[in-house]
Amino acid sequence: MTNGITMTNAVIECILSRSSAKYYDPTATLSDEQIRELVRIGTTAPTSFHLQNWRFIAVRTPEAKARLSPIAWSQPAITEAAVTFIVCGQLADSSVVPERLAPLVEAGVMPAKMVPEWEIPARDLYMEYPQRQRDEAVRTGTFGAAAMIYAARSLGLGSTPMIGFDAEAVHREFGLTKDEVPVMLLSVGAERPGNWPQKPRRPVADVLDLI
Repeated sequence: MTNGITMTNAVIECILSRSSAKYYDPTATLSDEQIRELVRIGTTAPTSFHLQNWRFIAVRTPEAKARLSPIAWSQPAITEAAVTFIVCGQLADSSVVPERLAPLVEAGVMPAKMVPEWEIPARDLYMEYPQRQRDEAVRTGTFGAAAMIYAARSLGLGSTPMIGFDAEAVHREFGLTKDEVPVMLLSVGAERPGNWPQKPRRPVADVLDLI
C-alpha cells in the first residue's frame, strides 16, 4: 500500500522502480529490431496536433560511439550502454499537419473535414512564433524519450537521459537538419551491479496545490 493506493499495476510499479543507470554491461548488445521496437513505442507518445515532430539517431556501433563520446563529456554510458539515442525534436511546422493526419482519415478515425480544423489553429499557434516552435520540439522529444525510458525498464533494461553534450557539435557531427534540436541523449542497455535504486522524491505536499 502506498499513500492509500494498492500498487498492483505493473505499469505503475515499472515507473516507481525506475532509476537512471550509471553502470552498464559493456558486453551486452541490443539487436536492431529491439532498437526499432523501443523507438516504435516512443513514437506512441503524444504530440501537438499529431505533428510527430521527432527523429531518433541510434548510436550503437563502436565507431559511432567514438564520435559521440568526446562531444558528450566522455560520459561512460555513451560507450558502455548498448545504444545511445540522440533524441531530436523538430521545430513545429503546421504545414505538415494534413500529411500527418492523412493516415487517420484513411483509417476512418478522423473525418476529412476536420483536417483544416487542426491545421488552421496549428498555423496560428506556431507559424509566427519561433520560440513556440522550439518549445514544441523540446516537448515532443521529451515525451518520446520518457516513453522509451519506461519501455526499457519494463524490458529489464537500464536507461540514462543526459543533457551533458555540446549541442552544436552533435548537430554538426551527426547531420541534424536546421529545423532539428538535439533534445537529449538517452542511453539504454543491460545494467551491471552497483546502480542505485530510485532516489527519494520531495513530498507530494511540497509540489501539489489542490485548488
